[in-house]
Amino acid sequence: MQSELIHDSDFGRYLEDFKEGMVIRHWPGKTITESDNNLFSLLTMNHHPVHLDQHYASEATHGQVLVVGTLVFSLAVGLTVREISGRAIANLNYSEVLHHSPVFIGDTIYAESQILSVRSSRSKPDRGVIKVKTTVTNQKGEKVLSFLREVLIPKKN
Repeated sequence: MQSELIHDSDFGRYLEDFKEGMVIRHWPGKTITESDNNLFSLLTMNHHPVHLDQHYASEATHGQVLVVGTLVFSLAVGLTVREISGRAIANLNYSEVLHHSPVFIGDTIYAESQILSVRSSRSKPDRGVIKVKTTVTNQKGEKVLSFLREVLIPKKN
């Protein structure tokens, strides 16, 4: 499979720009700070001490504060916007969200997406749907998250 790293493309792609099997390495990554994790925890009402209390977390399974899993997922989706959904009409669904390994404060996450399928809309000829699998790794190359999504994308003409 061919991998593509894009730095200077237009924001988003049209349906015709996606090819089944295409692999896109999203850049840049995102280093998750304590402030990111604290703010997300508080905004989403996830006040579990394993995400906010260093002393509590130090005595828990991983021995340190865990980044909230939904923050990792949200950041991963955000990392893909430029190349996957920048021109999207809608994100239709997310499925098979799997947390493979924990993410800690100070970890940097990177995303890579594979286009699983590309099809024209059955009801509207000016658009189509792509199915994408995104895999997220940390700075050590360890897989931390993966998910599938389907995105409604406009055609060029």
